Amino acid sequence: MEPQLWRGRLALRVESEPPQSFFAGFELSGDAGQGELRLFSPLGTTLADLRWTPQSATLSNNGETQQFESLDALATQATGTAIPIAALFQWLAGTQTRADDWSADLSQLDEGRLTARRTQPAPAAELRLILER
Repeated sequence: MEPQLWRGRLALRVESEPPQSFFAGFELSGDAGQGELRLFSPLGTTLADLRWTPQSATLSNNGETQQFESLDALATQATGTAIPIAALFQWLAGTQTRADDWSADLSQLDEGRLTARRTQPAPAAELRLILER
């Protein structure tokens, strides 16, 4: 089976004090067990390169590479909150699944849009993806 690759833009809002917003272009490939998430600035500069395997999770940015104990810890460091990267693969494939207090709205997936929200634990967060066609 051909590996999946998704491209587009993402927006993440965390209802912390003060509220935090994160916007980036992205490329997501692989699967929940082994993959890569690259984040880009609006000008196309690589902001971060997240890679994971069953044995490791690494974040490369600004010429430095850091190791993490889990994909959640890696995502938290890169974006400010534990976004459900593993569940993203199922959601993008059209499969509704719960993930660590996140729930996804897949109703606009055919139009290339996906929204996921977490209300608990605080702070609440919202992740929006717009896929390139």
